[in-house]
Amino acid sequence: MISQLLDFLGSDLAHYWKIAAAVMPALLKGFVETLKLALVGIVWGSLFGGMLGILRGQYIRIATPLIGAYLHLLRGTPFLVQLYVIYFVLPNTGYSWLQWDSQTAAFVSLGIYTSSYVTEIVSGAIRAIPRGQWEGAFALGFTRLKTLRLIILPQSVGLILPALGGVYVTLIKATSIVSVVGIVELMRQADISIVRFPGDILYIYFLAGALYFAFCFPVLMLVGRLEERSKNGRMVRT
Repeated sequence: MISQLLDFLGSDLAHYWKIAAAVMPALLKGFVETLKLALVGIVWGSLFGGMLGILRGQYIRIATPLIGAYLHLLRGTPFLVQLYVIYFVLPNTGYSWLQWDSQTAAFVSLGIYTSSYVTEIVSGAIRAIPRGQWEGAFALGFTRLKTLRLIILPQSVGLILPALGGVYVTLIKATSIVSVVGIVELMRQADISIVRFPGDILYIYFLAGALYFAFCFPVLMLVGRLEERSKNGRMVRT
């Protein structure tokens, strides 16, 4: 009986190994596309969102309500709708600079989607710093920019980093949606592989999920490490 069980397990392992060898090259190709989409979205979305967050965190009369409307519009609509608007609707306006291909539309959509969350995180962290620190810096003759750079932002980093990890992981998973505009990323490659091996749907999705985990887990670990370093730096300064 034990030998029969071992033969059964051996045949299953051989089958799964064969499927993995057949589909993994395509999945890795899709993973590279997912990696590219996510990194571009993270970099420019964080830069744009960071600038908006700094403005919103200082209660500037005109900028604050405009940025607030921007956030409510983006965070109140699904990412898929935003992608459709950028890829299908904006090109119909007739402006040549809005005639994007699918990859550019995906980059723009992911960056805007990321910026809406980064803006709220950065502005919330800045507002969490007691107002008296602004007033004390101004009393010492610091300009607003110098106060922000030397006093406010360094203290805000520890509040910003933990939330950014969650946003970045959400962005990585959101890249699976851009397949609707013709981007062949990881999940699209998994769907194509399932057509070839319809009897191994769960296993192919497991392989795709393992690749997502291989990307998301180091991001969370890196953000956690940066958070710890920022906490240690604050403890040393105090």
